[in-house]
This record gives sequence, C-alpha cells and structure tokens, in this order.
Amino acid sequence: MPEDRDWEVYKAPPTRTPVPEKSTSLPNPVHIFQAAFSYVFDRPVTFFREWIERQHAKNKFYYYHQKFRRVPDLSECMEGDYLCFFEAEAQWRRDRMVDQEIVAIVRERFAACQQREGPNQFQNCAKEMEQLVQVTKAYQDKYGDLGAHGNARTCLMKQKHRMIEERKAQENADQ
Repeated sequence: MPEDRDWEVYKAPPTRTPVPEKSTSLPNPVHIFQAAFSYVFDRPVTFFREWIERQHAKNKFYYYHQKFRRVPDLSECMEGDYLCFFEAEAQWRRDRMVDQEIVAIVRERFAACQQREGPNQFQNCAKEMEQLVQVTKAYQDKYGDLGAHGNARTCLMKQKHRMIEERKAQENADQ
C-alpha cells in the first residue's frame, strides 16, 4: 500500500451525525402511530406475558416422560367391565413397546460388540450373545405368533395354552 494516501478519495467519516432539522411544527404521524401501537397493543401483551412467565417460574415443572400407573391385567378384570378391558389393552400395548425397545437395545449392544471386536467376536461377545438369545426367546414366548393385530386377550390365551402344555408335559414326565 502506498505511503502517501489521497485524502480526498478516502475522507474521514464525520465526527458527529447531524441532527435533522424540523421543517414543520406538527408532530410526525409515524411517531404518533408507533406510540399508540405500543400503548394499546404491545405493552398489555408484554405485561401479560411477563406475568405468566413469573407464575411459571414459581412453579417449575420438569417433563421427562409420561408415567402411567399400572392397571390390572386382563385376567383380573371383572366380566363386563369394558373400561378395565380398555385399560388392560393399553397397558399391554405399552408393555409390548417397552419389550420391543429392550430387544432393540440388546441387539444394538451385540452389534456394537461385533463391530468393536471384529474377528474375535465369538469369544469376546459371548455374554452379549447369550443375553440377546435370552431376551429374544422371552419376547418370542410372550408375543410370538400373535401377528400384527395381536391384543391382550390373544396374548393371555396364548399364555394359558402354554401353561397347560407345560403342565401336561410335566405330568407325562412324572409318569
């Protein structure tokens, strides 16, 4: 950059901003409209919002996830108690979703172990493999063969039939 600057091309900015001169004695209608808007609309809404925020600050509520109370199982519902049937069905669906997530988490842990260990996965991931086998077997015993439209009643009937088969197998083993 050259040492000798052309001061006419690069003028220094003004040190003070000039004040615009009023050409009339009447107030500016834009300023009147802004003030009226502020007093009529903005201030009451802002005051109300700040009041609500102060009330919420007093009573903080931390939302993590919804917790449902446990309801009676379908086998514990009285005959004709349709509300109990509905609640038991909803509880069964929530339990099924939780069990699906448990299977997915265990499967992810096993896959991560396989990825991490590489060729040594059979000896180093045996614990994860055994846990995955147990979890999937338990899930299959409870929810397997129900299909996409399975519900609490069919699951209960499946459990009942499985218990009857186990009892018969035990009686045959004793004889």
